[in-house]
Amino acid sequence: MLSRFKSPKADTQKTKRHNPSRVRDHLANERTYLAWMRTAIALMGFGVVIVRLRAFHPPLLPTPGNGWKLGLLFSVVGLLTVLMSTKHYFAVRHDIDYDTYEPTDRWVLLFSLAIVLLGMGVIYFIFSVPGTAASFMSPE
Repeated sequence: MLSRFKSPKADTQKTKRHNPSRVRDHLANERTYLAWMRTAIALMGFGVVIVRLRAFHPPLLPTPGNGWKLGLLFSVVGLLTVLMSTKHYFAVRHDIDYDTYEPTDRWVLLFSLAIVLLGMGVIYFIFSVPGTAASFMSPE
């Protein structure tokens, strides 16, 4: 007869139950983190490629130029991407565990701005260095 009545303990256990898609959310968070890591590796690799291109096509001017600065900037942004995405991964993991996750636009906008600035730097570098722009457009 007592089994038909609910105990207060059963009600509290029901309210503490986690989101049923919690595992799926954690896996999506890990996939997102891995995508950011691939992006960071690509940025660092692109920075190295920019610096190394000088060895294959020496500029007309004997000065070192600014290409290494652009390559260094790509590498630094890649490293910052690793740090920021790792911090974001653990923050989202915590929010998923406590069912308090709210998406933010801040990191997406910040990273998009960084990529736009880097892209503008590449375009400026390609078309401002003497001899480089012409060699990309017409074969010798």
